[in-house]
Amino acid sequence: MPELTDTQILILSRASQRDDRIALPLPGRLRGAAAKKVVAPLIERGLLAEIDADPRKRGALWRQRQDGTFATLAITDAGLEVIGVEIDPPRPEPVADPAPKPPTLRKGTKQAFLIEMLRAKDGATLDEIIAATGWKKHTARGVISGQLRKRLGLNVVIEADARRGRVYRIAG
Repeated sequence: MPELTDTQILILSRASQRDDRIALPLPGRLRGAAAKKVVAPLIERGLLAEIDADPRKRGALWRQRQDGTFATLAITDAGLEVIGVEIDPPRPEPVADPAPKPPTLRKGTKQAFLIEMLRAKDGATLDEIIAATGWKKHTARGVISGQLRKRLGLNVVIEADARRGRVYRIAG
């Protein structure tokens, strides 16, 4: 058995007890650089593997990749063997759920109206969004950042316009 810390053994043990083999959430307050320091050797040794993750499952996200997709950590067969868990043959390596369906947009909602505004050729300023939706500034910015960018994965860009100021637009 390779030399593992108690925390590493705990991570592997918890993952081995789950049907989906996911190793997250990590124990206690293990976050940031400390989490990477504990998990990196497990990945290097092939005891944990990064697999695709559903971004809606916040507690099971390890990181966001440069291409915008999310990854989680799952114990491998080698990880199971190291902690002494028998593997039921044949057990496939963990795979991510099929690509999650994009959230459906309901027509007639303020969010759908906002998306229409931002898809228009000229986009919309924050003042125009506020006037159209009745939201406060912080709500409008929150919907753009949280709902449109993060949840729906839309590429919302902000451009400077000498006449109108900051203009929000959905690119692509």
